Amino acid sequence: MKREIVKIDEDLCNGCGLCIPGCPEGALQIIDGKARLVSDLMCDGLGACIGECPEGAIEIEEREAEPYNETAVIKEIIKHGENTVVAHLQHLKEHGETAFLREAVGFLEAHQDELDFSVAAVKQKVHNSKPAHATHSHQPVVKIHERHGHGGGCPGSSMMDFREEPSLETLSSNVSLKSELRQWPVQMHLVSPMAPYFENADVVFAADCVAFTIADFHPKFLKGKTLAIACPKLDSDTERYIDKLVSMIDDAHINTLTVMIMEVPCCSGLAHMAKTATERAGRKIPVKQIVVGIKGDIISEEWL
Repeated sequence: MKREIVKIDEDLCNGCGLCIPGCPEGALQIIDGKARLVSDLMCDGLGACIGECPEGAIEIEEREAEPYNETAVIKEIIKHGENTVVAHLQHLKEHGETAFLREAVGFLEAHQDELDFSVAAVKQKVHNSKPAHATHSHQPVVKIHERHGHGGGCPGSSMMDFREEPSLETLSSNVSLKSELRQWPVQMHLVSPMAPYFENADVVFAADCVAFTIADFHPKFLKGKTLAIACPKLDSDTERYIDKLVSMIDDAHINTLTVMIMEVPCCSGLAHMAKTATERAGRKIPVKQIVVGIKGDIISEEWL
């Protein structure tokens, strides 16, 4: 097949070897004092080695070559240890080679028992890595609290775009998620505080956006708990929500109440409802407040 692949000018190459670490795929080796392309199927044609060559001896050309084989590559890379595997996956990630990245991660996970390093640790390192070509010319990320008081309109409805490369967790071919939801309905207008699943339960009272923001909401925050959701900005008759919370505390005898809100200002209304309800209720129960960032991070977690 015809594809892009590395070409080395032997007259320019001085055999310094600086290109070798830049090719974690192992397609290049120093042989007889010159950098050589030792396998077409190991070269992905992305040219990470080019920027490492001080002599300008490496370029990309289009020619007939064996198709690149990610499985063959990752099998060889594993022999060189965790750091080389990480470098290879970072290389694929930075160039947007999602299909090859998914193939490599799947292979590693399938062979975890044969490896002397943790695949989970490798995935975390790659996920947290910054692009090698990143520069200070990028616009800084604007945190939501930095927007308060600037311009008109609600900060919670300001348009923000923080798309990025897919998380390695989403690329795993073996991920199987299970819903931890134990009841229906969940919307505060529809739930009955005397429903049997509220009796002696640990209750999560969450803003509508929370579950869509936190990737592991179900296993980390919902498992073993009963759920009620609401939006203090868009829902009407929220005084009724306070009455229902009071009934959950006094009549259903819930054990704990965890209030989960977004960091946007309007979401604090949910925390106010919970606070008012606990003040009106005859029973006292532990109440935890968790504030969630718009990118899914936990900003604060405290018992009130």
